Amino acid sequence: MENCSEVKEFILVGLTDAPELQIPLFIIFTIIYLITLVGNLGMIVLILWDSHLHTPMYFFLSNLSLTDLGYSSTITPKVIAGFLPGDKIISYSGCAAQMFFFVHFATVESYLLAAMAYDRQVAVSKPLHYTTTMTPSVCVCLVIGSYIFGFLCSSLHTANTFSLYCCNSNVIHHFFCDVPPLFAVSCSLSYVHELVLFFGVSFVAAFSLFFIMKSYFSIFIAILRMPSAEGRQKAFSTCASHLTAVSIFYGTITFMYLQPSSSHSIDTDKVTSVFYTMVIPMLNPLVYSLRNKDVSSAFKKIMQRKRLQ
Repeated sequence: MENCSEVKEFILVGLTDAPELQIPLFIIFTIIYLITLVGNLGMIVLILWDSHLHTPMYFFLSNLSLTDLGYSSTITPKVIAGFLPGDKIISYSGCAAQMFFFVHFATVESYLLAAMAYDRQVAVSKPLHYTTTMTPSVCVCLVIGSYIFGFLCSSLHTANTFSLYCCNSNVIHHFFCDVPPLFAVSCSLSYVHELVLFFGVSFVAAFSLFFIMKSYFSIFIAILRMPSAEGRQKAFSTCASHLTAVSIFYGTITFMYLQPSSSHSIDTDKVTSVFYTMVIPMLNPLVYSLRNKDVSSAFKKIMQRKRLQ
């Protein structure tokens, strides 16, 4: 038995060892990553470029895109490299850094989703007070608070995980340095370590989900009070995409982390992890923004300017 800090490097088993799947998966995940980069970077540029998008909702969307960009870039490049021969090794410091930034961006995203739910609540329930409630200082505080909580949470989980002892094994049966797979190679995993993971994830999920549910309860009441069907449909459409993304994100996170380590299936965990580490960051710009008329209008303006030039 040796301390994990004495291990110089880890071997990531990856998604699959089947030789016939290496090239197809390499192509698929490369395309996914390129779409993620273009979608999220494009969204940030659009919001910065068009003054009509300088509102609280798009301020949160730009930070969500930035978070998804960091979220995906922490995991996907190493996954893509893992499909190449002899590139399944990650250094000890690289593994710790990958876990730190992964947990950081995941936590930031959960709190940004809560902030966006509050923004939608004010927009639907108190439209006349929207500009006085969602002031620039309030929006900045919500975003900065999300990043601070992300830093604290990632520091806690990284320290908790890398304080374990390894059982003379540096093989991680996963495609990135996540907490449960590192727990699996430890001989010193205790009830305390599992409790830290459980309560850490539970606090983040419960705290943000409480505000999301509270916001949507107020939104639901406000929609029921609207006299016109058109108004109800418009209010619901502004929240449908966010509610869908919240359900997917928290559903996969809960399934992955809020169960005992003995209940984890390696293959199931890998599929779940692919979904929330790579697919969700790719889909978020589409779900939130490309269906939005303001964003579509801003994109058309850029295209028209390029044609005129």
